[in-house]
Amino acid sequence: MKKNISLFLILILIMGVVFSAMVVKAGEQVTIRFMGWEASPLETESVRRGLERFMADNPGIKVEYTPVPGDYHSKLLTMMAGNAAPDVFFLGSRSYRDFVNRRVLLDLTNFFDQEYSLNKFVPSDRQKMVVDGKIYGVSSCIVVPQLYYNKDIFDQAGLAYPPSDPDQAWTWEQFVQAAKKLTIQKGGKTVQYGAYGFEYMFPLVSLLFSNEARLFNNDFTECVMNNAQVREVLQSVLELRTKHGVAPEASFLEKIGMNSAQMLQTGRVAMIADGSWALQELSQMDFPVGIGVLPIFAKPATTDFAHLHSVYKGTKHPEAAWKLVSFLSSEWYQLNLIRAGLWLPNRMSLYTEEGAKQWLNEGVHPANFEEMLTYFSEDIQAYPYIFLTQKVEDITNDNLDYYWYDNQPLERVLATIVEDVNKILNK
Repeated sequence: MKKNISLFLILILIMGVVFSAMVVKAGEQVTIRFMGWEASPLETESVRRGLERFMADNPGIKVEYTPVPGDYHSKLLTMMAGNAAPDVFFLGSRSYRDFVNRRVLLDLTNFFDQEYSLNKFVPSDRQKMVVDGKIYGVSSCIVVPQLYYNKDIFDQAGLAYPPSDPDQAWTWEQFVQAAKKLTIQKGGKTVQYGAYGFEYMFPLVSLLFSNEARLFNNDFTECVMNNAQVREVLQSVLELRTKHGVAPEASFLEKIGMNSAQMLQTGRVAMIADGSWALQELSQMDFPVGIGVLPIFAKPATTDFAHLHSVYKGTKHPEAAWKLVSFLSSEWYQLNLIRAGLWLPNRMSLYTEEGAKQWLNEGVHPANFEEMLTYFSEDIQAYPYIFLTQKVEDITNDNLDYYWYDNQPLERVLATIVEDVNKILNK
């Protein structure tokens, strides 16, 4: 009898130890390392506030966030090579497919399909996320190029503001005429330019789409950008500087020590083409900022290349990492950053009249901003270079610089781009 009691007590003790171990294990806190780029202090602060909410909702998961300045993607690759990569990270959409091809990203397809429906995302985001039927990164937002302007400058010139309604968008000719009237010279020196920023690829691609220009064939196996529609846009943009004198060179910012938002605020420039992320900074500056759609050649068009959030294939905590990625794509998380002016929504439901009420912010989004909703959700195409290796965009940019700043003939520059890009695509 005593022997049986002793065995019973031993079993009780063993079960107690096992139960205690299970409790400890269940109460363990998982630490997820999360990395992003240091785009601006405002963005970093916004991300940190969101992570506080995530950790409050998920007390078993601690997130250590590291914003990285400088050459972000190279640093990320170096960390991966040393098996020291973060669990979750920002990934620029133009680098996304390069990372997929390196096989360093966790396949998130099953996680995604259990929580989300792809057709609820903006069309450009659907194209962005899916690679050969799989999802390795989830979008949190879209960003598009927009036309920002200083209302005071327009009022002083007695000019109507640029349209917000894409159906009323300025033609390129109307835009040039307005830019001429907004350009001021004193003593043979330009003290106020009408426009700035159109030589950068992000707004430039939107203008190309507006002119129905083809850059690549349908399956992105051939570069075809040496065509009349492309040449018309590139020549028109260059003439802003060389013929009309309404735009400065890109080096103008470096010479005067200002960014584009500061140039707009101080009246050095009346209109700038910049990404939608610029609104967060502009809305906090002391001047009346307006936003309109870009001028058009044939039809309204814009483009999107916002980042994704991905998980390192070697993470030890795939479920916890997915929880963070899912949160970073949730409506709650993106709406806070959208209300701040940093992002635009990536869900179609948020572009309905009722949906837009959740994020339009009177203190951030200028009057008539709601007129641009179809511009972001219907007139949008994915940035074409996200479907290719980063080298393709680098070749395009490097060669276009010869056209912008070295007086190289456009036909020769485009022929070189087509030849060099197709060498890469044909490998």
